Amino acid sequence: MTPSIPPTRSRWVHRDRVWLHVLDTGPPGTPVVLLHGLAGSARELLPTAGALADDFRVLLPDQRGHGRSTRLPEDTSREAFVADTVALIEGLDRPVDLVGQSMGGHTALLTAVDRPDLVDRLVLLETHPGGGDPAQAADLGAFLASWPLPFATPKVARSFLGEGVLARAWIEDLEQACGGLRPRFDPLVMERTLRAVLEPRWAEWERLEVPTLAVFAEHGMFTADQKEEMIARRPHTHRVDLPGASHDAHLDRHGLWVDTLRRWLARSW
Repeated sequence: MTPSIPPTRSRWVHRDRVWLHVLDTGPPGTPVVLLHGLAGSARELLPTAGALADDFRVLLPDQRGHGRSTRLPEDTSREAFVADTVALIEGLDRPVDLVGQSMGGHTALLTAVDRPDLVDRLVLLETHPGGGDPAQAADLGAFLASWPLPFATPKVARSFLGEGVLARAWIEDLEQACGGLRPRFDPLVMERTLRAVLEPRWAEWERLEVPTLAVFAEHGMFTADQKEEMIARRPHTHRVDLPGASHDAHLDRHGLWVDTLRRWLARSW
């Protein structure tokens, strides 16, 4: 079954010289905020929003440096991303269920630690607080800077990026500008952002108070030892592993992902 894409309206949040673009499904029900991963945008989570929109009000921000939000923010610290998310939630006048994938999950985690009064439940898809090798940030920046831009057509983009689910998401999000198709992010901003994400956050993870679901992919980014350490450091965390899924499980195992998400948001466990 093809995932549904819900109707949305655009909203804008202005904070610290940054404009944040937000897609909002509007009523009904409890608000759910979905945070995309690094070098992504709200668009890739629209199918997830479509699976929730009959019961929840779903908000999908383009995080700073991504999508239609300010492309070149001066501040790419984790604190800035958290403050953006807090500003969005405070504008709703009620707590939310907060969901994030990868970097978006990292933002969600730190938001829930900093402002537990704003978050009822937390979902982390392919997110880990243990940090990583800073060289990963330089490698990502070099890869993104290597794209032969602009791409003349989506077909040309596919010939370079390939046919994987992440490549398709990138291609679908390209914008027409400066003689061709270009991504909605800057490689240097992505590199700086990832460098901050790679700093260990075990202290924050261990003091997290909000009920939390950690969702991992069978073929995701983290080893079995990394997953087990994360749960061992916070044993009351609920854990689900998605068989056959990649790091971008919301794209390649959409049905499994939304079934798991809906059960958690429905307080089924």
